[in-house]
Amino acid sequence: MRKSFDGLSVIAKHHLLKNPTSGDLFVFVNRKRTYMKVLYFDGAGYCLWSKRLERGTFASVQQRELQWTELTLLLEGIELDSVKRRKRYQHRVPSGA
Repeated sequence: MRKSFDGLSVIAKHHLLKNPTSGDLFVFVNRKRTYMKVLYFDGAGYCLWSKRLERGTFASVQQRELQWTELTLLLEGIELDSVKRRKRYQHRVPSGA
């Protein structure tokens, strides 16, 4: 967890094979799962947010896309596997557009 803006953006680009300037949030957690960093690009530059737990650990999540609510649950210590998602409307862009 020593990496900052540049190091984390390199991980997002080369290891996760994602564009770090896409506006997506990239969440990194240390091995003990007590420290989290979130990297994102807001259009003008990189932003880095971090949280260190005084007690407890973050849930273990493999590489996957998270919705904003799932990230909030993760930050609050709620296991994503135990959460049941109810159906909601999702806007889909037509493939020809």
